[in-house]
Amino acid sequence: MGEIFFEIKGVRKRFGAVEALRNVDLTVRRGEVHALVGENGAGKSTLMKILSGAYQPDAGVITAAGQPYRVASPTEARAHGVAMIYQELNLAPHLTVAENITLGIEQTRFGFVREQRDRMRAALEMLGHAELSLDARVGELNIGTQQLVEIARALVSDARLVIMDEPTSSLSASDTEALFRVVARLTEAGVAVIYISHFLEEVKRIAQSYTVLRDGESVATGRLAAVSLREIIEKMVGRKLTEMFPRTPHTMGAPLLRVQHLRGHGSPRDVSFDLRRGEILGLAGLVGSGRSETVRALFGLEPARDGAVFLADGKPLRVRALRPRLALGAGLDLLCENRKDEGLATLLPIRANITLSSLSQLSTGGFLHGKQECRVAEDACRRLSVRCRDVEQEAVALSGGNQQKVALARILHHDSDILFLDEPTRGIDVGSKAEICQLIGRLAQQGKAIIMVSSYLPELLGVCDTLAVMHRGTLSSVLPVAEWTEESILLYATAGRMPNADEA
Repeated sequence: MGEIFFEIKGVRKRFGAVEALRNVDLTVRRGEVHALVGENGAGKSTLMKILSGAYQPDAGVITAAGQPYRVASPTEARAHGVAMIYQELNLAPHLTVAENITLGIEQTRFGFVREQRDRMRAALEMLGHAELSLDARVGELNIGTQQLVEIARALVSDARLVIMDEPTSSLSASDTEALFRVVARLTEAGVAVIYISHFLEEVKRIAQSYTVLRDGESVATGRLAAVSLREIIEKMVGRKLTEMFPRTPHTMGAPLLRVQHLRGHGSPRDVSFDLRRGEILGLAGLVGSGRSETVRALFGLEPARDGAVFLADGKPLRVRALRPRLALGAGLDLLCENRKDEGLATLLPIRANITLSSLSQLSTGGFLHGKQECRVAEDACRRLSVRCRDVEQEAVALSGGNQQKVALARILHHDSDILFLDEPTRGIDVGSKAEICQLIGRLAQQGKAIIMVSSYLPELLGVCDTLAVMHRGTLSSVLPVAEWTEESILLYATAGRMPNADEA
């Protein structure tokens, strides 16, 4: 084991009446990946924001390389060699890739900014994306590519400690592999890495040691080789977790939605399927294959060029004229992949976010019934175990996982029959993930028809009834989930074909 680089003892942090961190200890060594795991709201992000200079601790001792460590800003933390990659991307969409990578760490000479293009290209090459233009506007890139820009920024800063908060949540399988290679190179060079992820299989593969946070306290630490995934999960949730993907019995009925040859201006290129009442249809594929674009086109968030879409009563939906307001009125609803920019109004209270798309149910003559709205929001928060001060708390103040639950609560309250769930468990801890999967099963039991987009194949295979795979904008046949394996899904996603008898 390498020498101790960062040591945290007895750190505490309070926000008003909420004690986010009670008594946290953490030791990080040079040249090592240290996994920090815990449920949403356990205090992981708060602790990392203290290390990165965004927050100040109320109590406790932090040392870096044996010296007291106390920084007043992220800029000061970067000067001490600490780079933070946030779960919620911290980019300026109107600036270029190059401007975002060097933002805050610009080098100047005689008052002029010196370009660091060679270093930036080297960082992107390490990540397997040397082709990405440094002059591209970040706001025009997909979320997976934006995540790579965030990671490249940390590589260019010559950090001695890199903190990665859910770095693979928006990455494809190939980009994830490239990131793992980068992490290996960093640790070989003596860099310490704190790795936060709800994908515990990733944690086991990439990290050497771990610390578990639960309710603001460090409750377990040790070497990962000496502990099983189930033991880690039980330490995280404080109870035994019998099933990762609990299934709720449900039956499938008649089609609620029929899609024929849907085409977009880029992707999808050719998508046809039937979605039945009580069905959970999984949609797999690589990032950029057209999965998200398909459900967004069906909800009217992205323009469709051609195709026919019919509801259960045979009523056609004019796909070219479809808009979210019309889709909601027709009984369709969408949980967006990017909750920060599209799924939530983060500066509004939880209450408003839950009821925003169904205010007509809570108003009379244009006047909103405030008390009724609060009761609805409080009930939704109890059902989904949202950790919050109260329903007047702004959504921006919640952890990523609790924000996701609020976005789901809006869909539950609106009560549409056809649901498009794009990465519904992204940024959700394992305990909450099991709860969300159970919730999806209950919705199917109630007769909802659900399309579930996910990059996590075990989740699709564990939750869905049927599954189809996107390859370059074209959708495979919809088959019962029992007829798919992870290998056959990946083969179709990458090559556009099913395995032959020799490969099966």
